[in-house]
Order: sequence, then C-alpha cells, then structure tokens
Amino acid sequence: MKTIKEKTIGDLTYRILEKDSGYLGVIISDKKGRIGTFAGPDRDVLWNRLFEEAAKAHKDYFGFSGAKARFLNFFPGEPAGFYSARYLEPKGERVYKEKARDQLLATVPLADATAGTGLGEKVLSVFQRTDVVSPFEKIRTAEMLRGPLADAFVRAAARFTLGDGAAALSDMAEILQKYDNAKWPVATYLPFLWQPDRHMFLKPAVTKDFATRVEHRFASDYESTLTINVYQSLLNLADQTEHELADLKPRDRIDIQSFIWVVGGYHDVEDAA
Repeated sequence: MKTIKEKTIGDLTYRILEKDSGYLGVIISDKKGRIGTFAGPDRDVLWNRLFEEAAKAHKDYFGFSGAKARFLNFFPGEPAGFYSARYLEPKGERVYKEKARDQLLATVPLADATAGTGLGEKVLSVFQRTDVVSPFEKIRTAEMLRGPLADAFVRAAARFTLGDGAAALSDMAEILQKYDNAKWPVATYLPFLWQPDRHMFLKPAVTKDFATRVEHRFASDYESTLTINVYQSLLNLADQTEHELADLKPRDRIDIQSFIWVVGGYHDVEDAA
C-alpha cells in the first residue's frame, strides 16, 4: 500500500493509503500510535470520516446540540441566546461589533471603497474600535493603512466583499505580506462588517477548535495562507452553523461569529458577565 494523502494537525496524523481494492484511512497519535483504521471505496469520503472520528474521540467534542446547549448556558433567560439581555448588553458579544459595522458603513460606504482614495485613517478607526483583531495585528495594520498601499488594500477588501473572490484575496495577501501581516483576522474584518449577511470573520484558533467540536471539515481545511479554498470552507461552516441554529434565529453572521467565539472561547459563566 502507498500513502496518497497525509496531514498532521497537533499530535494527530491523518493518512489515506491506497489498496488493491479501495482505500484505507488511519489516524496516528504521536503518543499512542495508530488509534483508528477505516476502509472505504471513496478516498474523499474516507478522508472526511477520519476527521469526524477524531472529533468524536476528542475530549471536548459535543456536536452542534452540545454547542447550542453550551451557548444557552452562557446566555439564558426569556428570550435566551441571541436575544437575551446579557447577550445584548453594551459590553456583550454583539453590540460593539454592530457599532463598528455602523461606523464603517457611515464613513467608508462599500460603493465608495471600490475606487476611493484617502480612506486609510477612517478604516483604521474601525479596526481600532473592536478587540477581535489582536493588538499585534493592529499595530501592523495601522502601519499599512497609514502607508502608500492603504488605498490599494481598502479597494481589494471592497472587491472581495462584492464577490471578486480569489483575485481580490490574492491582492490583499500581497499587500499584507509587505507588512508581515497576512493574517486571516485582518483580511476578513472589513468584508465581515460591510456585509455580515454574506461574509464571515475568521479568528483561526477558536474557529478550528469549534470545527473540531462539531465535526466540520474546516478543522482540516484550514491553512494560515490566505487562499480562497480556506475561506470557502469557512463560509460552509458558517452556513451549516446558521442552519443548525435556525431555532435561535441568528440575525446575521455577527451572531454566528459570536456563537463560535462563545462556544470555544468562554470558560465559565463569568466570561459572559
């Protein structure tokens, strides 16, 4: 048998082997050796199954039903969840992101951003309004938005928001690399705020953790490189999460992103206070 696909995430290695008839999938732990072996005729289906099986064995696995129960534990009441008093507090998960969105729409309308000039400081002000982008990333973002490539970045972000996927993302990545800041939170922040009904913000660590907990392929699809395939997998995760939470009536992906953050980032009820 020969290995035709392999990926290592943390202490687990996932491997697909080709047999005379069909394929063999194995999960190998650095500490325990081979911990799972599965056979199947379709290597893509088998590849996805490896991550599903690993997720189920993960000590923190709980699926969408468990994720929903965890979220409601942090935001109880009547109504609960996205409409609870705690969730909608000024310092809660939604309000400050809404204010950043409103500021962006008022000061840098999407239609103006596609060909606008001199918008760097206004966009920077929106970045500084929230804490979802790390301080280190903000420092380098400020340098970029106060430099000669600010307009090019804002235009590329606007084009990406409007659907110029791979090309616009590549342009953003090229600009951000010049500042050693080609990071997913920076690249996805503006599209997410301009159109939270369509786009999604990506905080990698907590989103990968969430995907593992609910058995979504984003956990294996994720790469730090800014590529359209990773973003499309993120959107698929957002779509599935929206579907699973339909009874909680999320307004948009501000709520979906908040849900993901709460499920993976909160440790006790005091975090929601």
